[in-house]
This record gives sequence, C-alpha cells and structure tokens, in this order.
Amino acid sequence: MKYEDLIFKIPVESKTYKEDSDFVIKQMISILDNRKKIGDNKIIINTNLKRGLPLENINKIAGPMIEAWSGEVFDGIRDYNNNTYNLINVEAQERLGMADIILQFRKNDRVITGNVDVKATANDIPNSGKGPNITSFSRIRTAYVIDPDYMFIILSIKHRVYSERNKETGLVDGIMEVVDYNAYDLKFISDADINYNPALGTGQIQIKDIHYVTYQYRTTWEMCQLLDQKYLHSTRRDINDFYREAIKNKWIKN
Repeated sequence: MKYEDLIFKIPVESKTYKEDSDFVIKQMISILDNRKKIGDNKIIINTNLKRGLPLENINKIAGPMIEAWSGEVFDGIRDYNNNTYNLINVEAQERLGMADIILQFRKNDRVITGNVDVKATANDIPNSGKGPNITSFSRIRTAYVIDPDYMFIILSIKHRVYSERNKETGLVDGIMEVVDYNAYDLKFISDADINYNPALGTGQIQIKDIHYVTYQYRTTWEMCQLLDQKYLHSTRRDINDFYREAIKNKWIKN
C-alpha cells in the first residue's frame, strides 16, 4: 500500500479564509495591546510568605495563570455590547480540549470562530517553552477534514515574574507581568517550523521555536498533506499505522 493509492476526502476552505484568519489575529493582538497600554497586564499573587514566591519554580504554575488571565481579558471585552473589536462570544474550554479558549468575532454579516491555544513562556529563562506540544496529530487532521475553515490559533505569551513588597501587609507579592505576545494560525506556519513527535498517542504536532515563527500560506488540503508527511517520515510510523488512523477518523473514501 502507498499513500498515493488512497482516495482522500479533500477539504476546501472558504475563499475568505486567509482574510478571516488575519482579521481574528489582528483583533486579538489589538485587545492585548490595549490591555498592556493601560497597565492591566499583571497577575498579582498575594501570599503570607515573607520571602515571597519561590521564583525558581514559579513557571510550573505560570501556564495556567497566564491562560486564565488571557481568558478574563477577552471576557472583559465581550461583556461590552458593540465593542470596537466586534468580539461577541468567549468560551473557556475543558482542560484536555484541543483549544483553551474559543473566540467569536462578527465581521460584516458573518461570525468567525477562532480556536485559541495559549502558550506561556518565561521571558527571563532561556529556552522556556521554546518547543511546545501544540495538539494531537489525529485531532487536528480530523478537525481540518470536518471543517475546512477550522481556525486553530496559537497565542504565545511571554511573561516575567518578580517579587515586590506590599506596603500595606509588609509581605512580598509575586507578580507575573505579560511583556510580549504573538499569535499564529497553525495552518500557515512554515514547514520548517513544524515538528512531529511520535511519543504520545498518535503523536504531537510541535513548534520548533515558538519565539521565531515564519509564515507559509497554504490551503487546508495542503496542510493535511503536510501533517501526513510529518507523520509518515517518523521512524516509528508507517503507511499501515496511517491507514488505520485514516479509516478510524474517516479521512479517506476507500
């Protein structure tokens, strides 16, 4: 059996997909820019520890904290009717969901949905979160077949953590400050920036270096083919493994 022998279901995205993706990312970044501009880009952790939080281990909890912060930022915008960003809905997802947050924006007479995966990295720790797992190979491959317009956005947020003595309590507060951020549509991340790690389940799609990502525009079908080749080029996978996944997830007609 060869890959070329399979009769695939070929997803065809909307003609406006690239424009819609750019729109969602632009709105997200604008919202975060405004939050940073007004100085509301800090998470303050009050404890009764006189020496403050153990900064050497703080990144173990930073991810969930940053994820919660970003969710609240978007929630706060959504709560304003007719907000200038046209954000109309925000839904936090379950911990093991493919995305962390679902954002819906109104664009003219259409509603555009972005599935957002939040990745936190420490600005002051070299290589922190550099090559994160993004999502399962089979889950994202299936999502693109079911919905050719499925938009999976990676929101990379850099933070720094420091301690500051609270003048009122005399104790030391831990402060997580968001210092930088970027957002990428997974479908447009270049071939060279995407890795496949076969270690977990059907394998994990990874970004080689989330701080330095380049774009390469492609169709949904081209993205599916790229994912397939990453999978098949792994020394731990072969065409028989792929065929089983294709049958199970209904990627093919034969």
